[in-house]
Amino acid sequence: MALLSPRVPRLPPSAFTAGAAGGIRCCSRGARCQAAAAGGVAAAGPPSSELEAIRWGSAKLQGARDEMEDEVVLRTGSLLDGFSFAAVLDGHAGFSAVQDELYKECAAALDGGAVLSTKNLEAITASIQRAFAAVDAKLTTWLEQMDKDDDSGATATAMFLRNDVLVVSHIGDSCLMISRGGRPESLTSSHRPYGNNKTSLEEVKRIRAAGGWIVDGRICGDISVSRAFGDIRFKTRKDEMLVKGVKEGRWTEKFISRIKFKEDIIVSTPDVSLVELGPDVEFLILATDGLWDYMKSSEAVAFVRDQLRQHGDVQLACEALGQKALHQLQSLLIIPTINGRRTNWKALPVERPNLFLELSQAVVTVGVVAVGIWFSSLLTLQ
Repeated sequence: MALLSPRVPRLPPSAFTAGAAGGIRCCSRGARCQAAAAGGVAAAGPPSSELEAIRWGSAKLQGARDEMEDEVVLRTGSLLDGFSFAAVLDGHAGFSAVQDELYKECAAALDGGAVLSTKNLEAITASIQRAFAAVDAKLTTWLEQMDKDDDSGATATAMFLRNDVLVVSHIGDSCLMISRGGRPESLTSSHRPYGNNKTSLEEVKRIRAAGGWIVDGRICGDISVSRAFGDIRFKTRKDEMLVKGVKEGRWTEKFISRIKFKEDIIVSTPDVSLVELGPDVEFLILATDGLWDYMKSSEAVAFVRDQLRQHGDVQLACEALGQKALHQLQSLLIIPTINGRRTNWKALPVERPNLFLELSQAVVTVGVVAVGIWFSSLLTLQ
């Protein structure tokens, strides 16, 4: 999975019109890119006192893979009727240049943020889904015009943040985590065709209804995320994908004769949610799967919380979390961490073990073992 891969050229200006400045560029293996801190991105007009209370930190690190595959977009300030914008994108198979286009289409579809201010989830969802569809259509058109096959695509998790409310739009397997009084709460569900959670089961059902199939947790034995921009072999070139699979020996003519596609297998329709932000909200962590595959949400939240308690610097906390994940063989990571209020971090209580809970769990464990031993002895006597 790679964004801005050297193997495929960037989109020309005529294909995508560049948005506001602020994207972060890839860096060499193991190095840290230039980070965008609070107020580091130009805004239209001076920020309000509310927006000044939102402190942003971001870090992007590359691990063992040959290419950097993630991208972060930050648009802070009063660009969207008082809402700031942040997104992480995780590209795959070569190329994706949707970071600027995503913001531009969302801003237009949301009427410059006016739709967000209504807090009408139905209207917000319709607007954001239109924006994601427009981005996907433009990328698809450009990919179809290339001389060679292109299997590239990108997942995206975007959020629109104001001090009192957060709107999340999500396709793919990145994750947005919120800390409420030190307790992690996930605001996204991964779009993957495996697992027993509700989202995964719904994705499996949708894929099969569209005519696709799943092998070892991969769609058509290929890709493990079920919603993304691009990936035209699962959209406009499904029949060509079948023929190519026969040539590569992945399946037979008899097999593809039974396949009847009814809809796109990979879609770009985002899940959209709205979250009211109360005084218990401390910070958010938005990161690609490279973080969450190697670190539990409770561990990440506790680590960032401890960092902020020590020095209160959101940017340093981001960088420290990235390095911790990298040291645990984490390979792909972007973390915008957002503190939505002027929290007195040094005054936060230290999370301590729940002794009652741990004692209860120990008693239950001993009880279960004892019952097992007793039951086994009865069987032996018989």
